[in-house]
Amino acid sequence: MSTLAEAKAPEIERIALIGNFLPRQCGLATFTTHCYQALTARFPDLVVDVYAMDDHPGRYDYPPEVTGTIPQDDRMAYLAAARRIEESGAQAVWVQHEYGIYGGSAGDHLLALLDRVTAPVIVTLHTVLERPSADERRVMEALLRRAGKVIVMAEKGREILTRVHGADARKVAMIPHGVPDRPFVEPDSMKARFGWQGQRVIFTFGLLAPNKGIETMISAMPAIVAAEPRAHYVVLGATHPNLIAHEGEAYRERLIAQAADLGVADHVHLIDGFADEPALLDYLQAADVYATPYNNPAQITSGALSFAVSMGKPVVSTPYIHATEILDDAHGVLVDFADVDGFARAIAGLLADDDARMALSMRAYQRGRTMLWPRLAESVMTEIAHVIAARPRRLAGPSVESATLSPDLTAVERMSDATGMLQHSIYSIPDRRHGYCIDDNARALILMCRIDPVDEGTRDKWTSIYASFVQHAWNPDLRRFRNFMNFDRTWCEDEGSEDSNGRTLWALGVTATEARARKHRDWAAAMFDQTASLAFELGSPRAQAFAMLGAAAMRRGFPGHPIATRILETFGEQLIALCERNRRPDWQWFEIVLAYDNARLPEALIEAGRSLGRADFVACGVETLEWIVSRQTSPEGRFRAVGTESFGREYAEPLPFDQQPLEAQATVEACAAAFNATGDRRWLDEAQKAYRWYLGANDLDLPLATAQDGGCFDGLQPTGLNRNQGAESILALQLANCAISTLSQQGSNLADPARIVVA
Repeated sequence: MSTLAEAKAPEIERIALIGNFLPRQCGLATFTTHCYQALTARFPDLVVDVYAMDDHPGRYDYPPEVTGTIPQDDRMAYLAAARRIEESGAQAVWVQHEYGIYGGSAGDHLLALLDRVTAPVIVTLHTVLERPSADERRVMEALLRRAGKVIVMAEKGREILTRVHGADARKVAMIPHGVPDRPFVEPDSMKARFGWQGQRVIFTFGLLAPNKGIETMISAMPAIVAAEPRAHYVVLGATHPNLIAHEGEAYRERLIAQAADLGVADHVHLIDGFADEPALLDYLQAADVYATPYNNPAQITSGALSFAVSMGKPVVSTPYIHATEILDDAHGVLVDFADVDGFARAIAGLLADDDARMALSMRAYQRGRTMLWPRLAESVMTEIAHVIAARPRRLAGPSVESATLSPDLTAVERMSDATGMLQHSIYSIPDRRHGYCIDDNARALILMCRIDPVDEGTRDKWTSIYASFVQHAWNPDLRRFRNFMNFDRTWCEDEGSEDSNGRTLWALGVTATEARARKHRDWAAAMFDQTASLAFELGSPRAQAFAMLGAAAMRRGFPGHPIATRILETFGEQLIALCERNRRPDWQWFEIVLAYDNARLPEALIEAGRSLGRADFVACGVETLEWIVSRQTSPEGRFRAVGTESFGREYAEPLPFDQQPLEAQATVEACAAAFNATGDRRWLDEAQKAYRWYLGANDLDLPLATAQDGGCFDGLQPTGLNRNQGAESILALQLANCAISTLSQQGSNLADPARIVVA
């Protein structure tokens, strides 16, 4: 292993530490607290921000060392913690992982946090399962992919990870459980403080639970007492809180009853309490023998066992993983699981042979010297330094100032079949499990009206298929479009969301005006007339905005169209009123929150103003577009889509991740509408800025567009690309290609004072 100096650990100024923390009463809380203390003692200039997992918010009085708490089952709290870690400048994140302390399925809320931090991650695994469930495997393998280094406390853990999960053995480090440092003392010198003078004490400590095997030791006590009448078995520990919640103190009472039934009630003592470390070490030093009769063969770490070894205790234990390694080479005695006679013989033999007991004590104590907390701190800091040093440095991407892509149907066709366009993919492969939706087929229908150049036979084929999907989605009984369809062409619902209905009206309006074939324009115009009245039952501002965009398109082909006119007038007035009601000096927006497709609201108002000759609509649309564009600009002046974590936060500045392609497309098209309405060339620049986001001019300097096939990745996450390529993302890129191509052609024209008047 490299030395600390070689790893340049002093350059590390701040890390985040995630796990349980005292005063929460459990072994993991004790371990995490000791890790914090060891790091800050060994490296005084290091800042360690502790994020404590909280199973009962409000119950624990955490010390000042705790930077923040994460309520176990509150997924949004994990995301908030990730933001706080990012803002802190932490150079690495060290996670203490144990099943049951993180919320979600098999603790997968933790993954949401780790996916949203950019710092390298180190994970210490406190349990490694031989036979994980499907969810446990999914979470563990996601952790293995995310972590720069994984720490186990037994070599067997490394072997299981490589065999069961296919982990790279080079990413796995074995660092023994840390232990405190105390001088070795004779047990008899400590017994008076507990009233144990003249007794031979067998000791076990930890939270009381059935997996600790205490029944085995109680069953062995009659034989031990028969051989050594001064023998007493002391168990120190409160009942596990989960067990208390389930059955109160019934388990403790069963153990007391067992001792009474065996006639050893006077020799078995269950001390109900949680001792602080100095008191606990006093108990350990006063014991003659330490017993860990645990039942779980897969237990890969035991803080109690480590502490016992560090105090020089002769240990008799079942052969769970940690015990087989720490007690090997005659550093302890192993007895089979639930072997009552084996425990009785081993412990009685040690109590009868002072020399053998002392020799075993000294071997254990010397092994404990190799596991002291300062050594753990140094080893962990070495690993942290390595993962920080190995972190790839971001290189400046190629210049994309003037780059544009030609529209390309390749990826669209890959995601489409005779039914329509499939929703999702795994990487670039269509995922049939999720079927189709009208949202994507409506977008695809718009694309077929706008993409150039394309073979007219190809255009006719796909226009008909996407139009057929829209037509089949109409439910005349409910006067709504359905949205989601299974791969077998069965509908998942009788009516779709408001947004999907509004977006479908948008596609019909565009097709009625812009489709290249008369047959498609006629069909769309008739379908719009048949269905457009549903718009007046839409309550969502976005759904209304989508319908407005369809109505504005309809009026371009059918000036004075009555329903389209009414949609624009009604919803335009409502958007104006909404903006007036919710605006503040620093919040010029229609809603008190940001969501998805934000730029569609000002775009709809601008288009309505142009269509109706309403300068007030255009003015409000441009003003709100200026505001949202300012919120979608990074400090470096690049386009930064409103992150999905921002959604639903009242009057709050947007958060940077996850960024979706839909937002860049909406901004390009809204800026095109503003340019067409005002002639202000600033909107050409803003449209180009949003478009270049696809090409790599973004927070991560990573292109989302795959230029060779017209594909687009599903978004930017703090740690990189979401490498799936779903329909929404592909269509967003291709529609943005169409819009930027048209806008580039228009860019040489000067502003026309009559732009807001319908021709």
